[in-house]
Amino acid sequence: MELTKSEMEIMDVLWGKQAPLSRADLLEHGEEKSWKDSSVHILLNGLLQKGVIREAGFVRRSKTYGRTFVPTLTREEYYAATIFSHRYKPELEGLFSALLSRPEVTRETLDHLQNMVLQRRQEL
Repeated sequence: MELTKSEMEIMDVLWGKQAPLSRADLLEHGEEKSWKDSSVHILLNGLLQKGVIREAGFVRRSKTYGRTFVPTLTREEYYAATIFSHRYKPELEGLFSALLSRPEVTRETLDHLQNMVLQRRQEL
């Protein structure tokens, strides 16, 4: 599943706030948005159909109630799903090699990854 630029902007707000947000909250917190305020409901319905968000409840805003939304997956889970949803999937070893060669990878990150690999090996 691929998200549009506007859908990604909404997801970034939801991932960043880590709390259920209403349409009004999204309009308030969407600092760098390419979408119009009037189209946010269309974007939310698209995200609901794609299954990347779900309704979390309702919130009262003045005299009316509005739905609140939360992501159904983390940012990392989305990107992992995106990588493997393409027709030409990368080789897992090559993908890990490319990620590990990034300058953002620290010794601490490698230690954490090593523990994750050992835990996954035990599960298998």
